Amino acid sequence: MTVLDTISLGLPAGGDDPNAFDWAENWYPVFYLDDLDRTQPQRFTLLDRDLAIWWDGGNWRAFADRCPHRLAPLSEGRISEDGLLECPYHGWAFDGEGKCDRLPQEPPEVDARAASRSCATAYATAVRQGLLFVYAGKFENADAANLPLVSVLDPDRDDAKDWVCLNTFRDLPYDATTLLENVLDVSHIPYTHHKTVGNRKYASEVGLELTSCDRQGFTGKWEEGPRKGALGRQDTTFIAPGLMWHDLTSKQFGRTLTVVYATPIRKGECRLFARFPFKFGSKIPKLAISLTPRWYSHVGNNNVLEDDQIFLHWQERYLERLSYGVEADLAYARACYLPTAADRFVLTYRKWLAQYGEPFPGQPLPPAQSREQLLDRYHSHTKHCKSCSGALKRIQQLRRVLGGLGLVLVASIPAIAAVGLSLAWAIAFAVLIVATGAGFWGLGRFERRFYEGIYPPPRNLPDKKANKS
Repeated sequence: MTVLDTISLGLPAGGDDPNAFDWAENWYPVFYLDDLDRTQPQRFTLLDRDLAIWWDGGNWRAFADRCPHRLAPLSEGRISEDGLLECPYHGWAFDGEGKCDRLPQEPPEVDARAASRSCATAYATAVRQGLLFVYAGKFENADAANLPLVSVLDPDRDDAKDWVCLNTFRDLPYDATTLLENVLDVSHIPYTHHKTVGNRKYASEVGLELTSCDRQGFTGKWEEGPRKGALGRQDTTFIAPGLMWHDLTSKQFGRTLTVVYATPIRKGECRLFARFPFKFGSKIPKLAISLTPRWYSHVGNNNVLEDDQIFLHWQERYLERLSYGVEADLAYARACYLPTAADRFVLTYRKWLAQYGEPFPGQPLPPAQSREQLLDRYHSHTKHCKSCSGALKRIQQLRRVLGGLGLVLVASIPAIAAVGLSLAWAIAFAVLIVATGAGFWGLGRFERRFYEGIYPPPRNLPDKKANKS
């Protein structure tokens, strides 16, 4: 069975040329619907193309983020009272199809709006499984092209009610190809993510097997599975060019998928959409997950992403230097030594890239970032996430209340002392001051989790047992 057999038939991703792969001819997720704002346009960059994402009153639309008049970014404009996307520069306004509906400077005797050059450039969009997808290629190809979907997230499944899904996203400071290579590599988890989602004691031989491979991606299996076989077999699927998942079924945890979409923003930057569908044998874990605030799970997800964020940013720069002047099909093999079956999926993916090309061929990586930039959470996640930005606002409001209360309590100490209190009341008053201060301080520390990551990563911290000895 080929990878194409696992998805619905249609125009394959990458176009219909069997010997080439066009990264533009594909659907890419750009936002979770939960994070979109229907009242104003939002900006996103897909394959180095700036887009304005907006709601026209009935559908989500994606336009090239430039007005055809003077190239002002439409994402800086507004959605007018009559549901048009209005340019902030001169007020040209466009309907959902991109047609110029209003041109304020146009005299009555001129019909400039009828000209094709007055139209905004529209991209095809689709809403599926809680995501907004944009087709980066030719508009006329979109309807025939396969959407990269995950079958277990289909709301029409007979067992749909048995599944619960955790979702997160983040803009990462490295290529979409680096992201996919990393998540296809199952053997790094016990080491890189030690103390977050992994443990070094579970490191062992990893016997990965390839079960199918073609232009549309590949499938494989790990018969023994994670944690030295304690959880059971794990199957892996890569759907070209930007979707993969690991599928694990165990007696302990039921069925669990780790799904990753890698949406290329520009060279050296991508947006990760991570989805974790669970199907438990018991209702209790499902209830616990469903009751967990989205923003709270995102804090933990960001901790995991930062386990390898810094070294992946540097890793691809080392690879770029070592690959300079070397043919694509030889560059990776010469730069990296992959002698075991644990690297089979990585090597297969690199061969796929060598054969079909990368999204930004010939472009150099941007300058390296500092550690502080790489650990930035606010600009890479929080400000784009409706739940996290809302939680941050509430935390800041509560902290201001506690700060004000603390000042009032401290200022009232002389008056309280003059009145005279019993010992019990004096102790209660002191406890209230301490509790208010501790709450103010604790919320301040937690507030930083929405702005920046923690360094050093947990794996580099000494074990408690080692400290005791």
